[in-house]
Amino acid sequence: MSPSSTAHSSTRVGSPPTRVGSPPTPFTTNTRFSSSSKRYRESTHLIPTPGVNENRPKQYDPFYLWLPVVVGTPLFMLSLGIALEIGIELSYKNGGFAVPQQNVFFVVSTQFLLSFFPTLFVIPVGYLWRVLDWALRQWQPYVTMAKGNATAEESVLLDYVRKAFFELMNFAHRHLAFLGCRPILSVFRALKYKHRVIFWSSSLAAWTYLFQPLAGSIFQLQTRGQTQSTTAQSIRSLGLAPDVSELTGFAAAAGFAQASVFNNLTDPPFVNNNWAAAQFVFPTNTGLNGTMMVNTTGIRTNSTCANPSGPPTITVVNSTSSIISATSIDGCSGNITFDPTVSTLQYGVLPVPNCGPHASLNESFWPVVFWFYQQEADNTQEVKTVFCTPTLELFYIEATADLSSGALTKVQIVNSYTKPNNLSGDPLNGVPFNAVIFPTNTTNPFINARAQGTNIGVPGAIFRAASQQFNGLQSVFDLPNGFLDLTNTIYTRHLGVTAKNVYFVAENNQLNAWETFLVPRLWIDPFPAHILAFLLFASGFVGVFLQLINRRQRRNVFLAAPPGSVAAALALTSRSGFGDLLLPCVFLTTALLRLRRNWTGCDSGSISVQARLLQTITSRWGDDSTRGPDDAMMSLLGPGYNREASHSSTQLAQEAALEHATGIPAWKMDELRTPYDP
Repeated sequence: MSPSSTAHSSTRVGSPPTRVGSPPTPFTTNTRFSSSSKRYRESTHLIPTPGVNENRPKQYDPFYLWLPVVVGTPLFMLSLGIALEIGIELSYKNGGFAVPQQNVFFVVSTQFLLSFFPTLFVIPVGYLWRVLDWALRQWQPYVTMAKGNATAEESVLLDYVRKAFFELMNFAHRHLAFLGCRPILSVFRALKYKHRVIFWSSSLAAWTYLFQPLAGSIFQLQTRGQTQSTTAQSIRSLGLAPDVSELTGFAAAAGFAQASVFNNLTDPPFVNNNWAAAQFVFPTNTGLNGTMMVNTTGIRTNSTCANPSGPPTITVVNSTSSIISATSIDGCSGNITFDPTVSTLQYGVLPVPNCGPHASLNESFWPVVFWFYQQEADNTQEVKTVFCTPTLELFYIEATADLSSGALTKVQIVNSYTKPNNLSGDPLNGVPFNAVIFPTNTTNPFINARAQGTNIGVPGAIFRAASQQFNGLQSVFDLPNGFLDLTNTIYTRHLGVTAKNVYFVAENNQLNAWETFLVPRLWIDPFPAHILAFLLFASGFVGVFLQLINRRQRRNVFLAAPPGSVAAALALTSRSGFGDLLLPCVFLTTALLRLRRNWTGCDSGSISVQARLLQTITSRWGDDSTRGPDDAMMSLLGPGYNREASHSSTQLAQEAALEHATGIPAWKMDELRTPYDP
């Protein structure tokens, strides 16, 4: 060792003014630490000042941290939330949105399209926000160090990107991270260190995982009615059919009544229960479905059936003739003669003469009595009778018919029909046919056959309906109103179909109409839509402030390389000195023990990480875990030797070389040298 160095060594060893136990001072831009107060080597003073010898490196500024991106992303989320709320209101107000009646994507189901396309709007937004959240979490250690006096746990040891909130839960961390739950884990860690920006950013990032399931469930395809005014071509109007004497319409109505019982048919087109509407032409568009409402004319017929005033009686005339006697509630008597030996099951309908206001007319307008007879195995005879007096009324109506089947679904009375015609005037004068009894004075066998078929067909349909009951024919005989209910239903249907056949004549006329189309409508389900709109609005509103606050926090952070790479980490910390405390295979818990008592900061002048060791850390074996090889040699001097006031040979040689090179005494080096001197 040279004399100069020896002299220097003796001078330095005995110098009393030492800063070993001095408390840590806050970091500033030009903070420097005395080499004599540290347990490891520091070489930050050897870092050349950027921008002196060569151009200052350009700051690392990725595009996802540009101001238009960090502000535009939350604003776009805010706009989506507002737009979705407006869409919900419009959907409710307009009954959904119009969509093509046929799917233009023939190979893809409509349900898939309703779930797929909404996610295309929210997935990019959620992804962009998670990228921004990832950037905020990645930059947070540097933001903390830029403030100065940061512990190692919340600076160099802090990792919001890959680390779970519990260091020892490696298994849970790996699996939860695989499921994309790192933002959720970061929330708890941010609470621990009171990083409010990271807490809210990670919370909003966790919300973004709800965007996709909510967006995939907000749209529904529902069938809604769309009404538009139009005209309809009427081809019938009120009037007595000119071929009514042929009895074709009556026979056809009786046949339909029988078929409806056998085959469980509903009312035919333009007939609804006791209503019959004037027939009109439907639109020819085959793709049309829904209803048409037309202002037209209609007829209401009523069967007005009732049970007799008392139980009917059977009087035996002889072995082949018996008489059924019954009296209606109006006092009309009905006497039916039949042969009980013909069959054990018999039925029929007969006119009731000399009764009612139309007794002066022929039997086609008289009241009628339906009778039903059965003989049991023990020769017990049972009979039921039902008296009916049909009525007829003419109206202007608002008829609603189904466009696909033509069925009359609804009839609403507009006004009474007062225009004179041959129904309300001569020859009918408002009196309806009973539609089951006809004069027999004709010599035409075809007309006689139609009359006989209608006369036997309607009561036959009623008796057939009774036989088809779940508990059998006997149950209908046992019920007091069993045959009355069936007669009302089937006879009313027969009268309605008869009215359509014989009480309208051909006519060509334009009528006012309204078409109601059943079209598919895109409907927004308000429950998931309101939740998604709230999440988007809240994320965008809070996100704007978070990004602006974080952008202000990053103004003192200067990085020349992307954070996270090995090269960037080495460049920032290689001259900080505390790297001597770590080994390549050190565990996280060991690194935590060795670095947790260091204050760290980031120097904006040298663009490096600096650290100050607060105190030595003693391991459980009692040795100093931060000792270097020179400290190990000094331990041989005994526990009473002041290790802090002594200097290793390496350190003394370094200081002597610096004194020779600069011409500045070593004891003045700390006072005159700046952190950026070579």
